[in-house]
Amino acid sequence: MPGNSETPRAVRQVSDEPSPRRLLSSETVYEGRIWDVVSDRFQLKDDGEPLVRDYIDHPGAVAVLPMNNAGEVLLIRQYRHPVGMDLWEIPAGLLDVEGEDFVVGAARELAEEADLIAGQWNVLADFFNSPGSSSEAIRIYLARGLSEVPGHQLHVRTDEEAEIEFHWIPLDAAVAAVLAGRLHNPSAVVGVLAAAAARADNFQGLRPADAPWPAHPGWR
Repeated sequence: MPGNSETPRAVRQVSDEPSPRRLLSSETVYEGRIWDVVSDRFQLKDDGEPLVRDYIDHPGAVAVLPMNNAGEVLLIRQYRHPVGMDLWEIPAGLLDVEGEDFVVGAARELAEEADLIAGQWNVLADFFNSPGSSSEAIRIYLARGLSEVPGHQLHVRTDEEAEIEFHWIPLDAAVAAVLAGRLHNPSAVVGVLAAAAARADNFQGLRPADAPWPAHPGWR
């Protein structure tokens, strides 16, 4: 039989990029406790008809996947009222402190929600939580070299956070939970799968903690 003469296709590098459009007007139509709803009127093309889109104006967030020396990752269980479920998540929080460095914010959330300090930080993944309805940009970090927050510095958790439970789980078991549809939190799902992919080269391909984050509105 003749051999396969097909020439391998070149792999195209894909990358999201800014695409500024002509903004005609912008109005805050709802002011919330944490975020607002904005209504923008804009044009896709200079000669096109104006479009109107309403979306959540969000400050962005960071999330942290803690990994111990045994390769286990930490999941925390927390009640989420909009979906009426206890979800297994990873430590995360809003970037709502003006001027705070992204990694500093992530370290703060790790200490407050998981009582942990990390000596090694890398970027796992960046994503938009719901780009059709929100400007929320999320960066997930891999945190290693873990130690416990000293007792006198422990954060007092309140409200839903007061019910947080901890569970260390092997990374492969976390991946299996994602693929079986047992984990639903987006940061946990993305973080677990990204960590599993990054493990192939012993995490050597991960970006440094201070890698640029051009997708975040504050960076732009």
